[in-house]
Amino acid sequence: MSAIEQTEAARPRGTRLPRRARRNQLLGAAQEVFVAQGYHSAAMDDIAERAGVSKPVLYQHFPGKLELYLALLDQHCESLLQAVVTALASTTDNKLRVEATMDAYFAYVEDEGGAFRLVFESDLTNEPAVRERVDRVSLQCAEAISDVIAGDTGLSKDESMLLAVGLGGVSQVVARYWLSSGSSIPRDTAVQLLTSLAWRGIAGFPLHGVEQH
Repeated sequence: MSAIEQTEAARPRGTRLPRRARRNQLLGAAQEVFVAQGYHSAAMDDIAERAGVSKPVLYQHFPGKLELYLALLDQHCESLLQAVVTALASTTDNKLRVEATMDAYFAYVEDEGGAFRLVFESDLTNEPAVRERVDRVSLQCAEAISDVIAGDTGLSKDESMLLAVGLGGVSQVVARYWLSSGSSIPRDTAVQLLTSLAWRGIAGFPLHGVEQH
């Protein structure tokens, strides 16, 4: 059950929950409010009301709005990283690996909770703690992609990283455009189109250790 689903299940006031379940419920409520209103317009009152708890209960778990936002950001940055790592490990066929990685970004953006907006479209990027987390997850995703590229092509670490940043950047930018534009193109078709574009480039680098004829 997701944090938002736990919020729906536990919204009535007066229900006592285990601490971890309450924290997840509060994070789900906060996600709904932050995604709908943005950080600056959201208030702790709104989040407490959405969760069906009093403000003192909310402050027992999170000392302030920024701490709550950062906890939510940490959660969803980790989700993105794990999705990319899982996609890369899902196959040894490199074209399918590219497709799986592209689809990981599309799935992340398409998730109905809208968590990607906290990571890629935050209105709080001038806050150093937020900027550091967003930059770090982008770097971690690129490093995961880079490791595969370097291992398969024999390119240097710097060369592989440059290609990885490009692949990751294209994936998230196109996925966000696809969602925001209300495209009539189905997700799997959009992923296949983007994979074809990326594969035409990355396939030009021969596999390391494979004899070329």
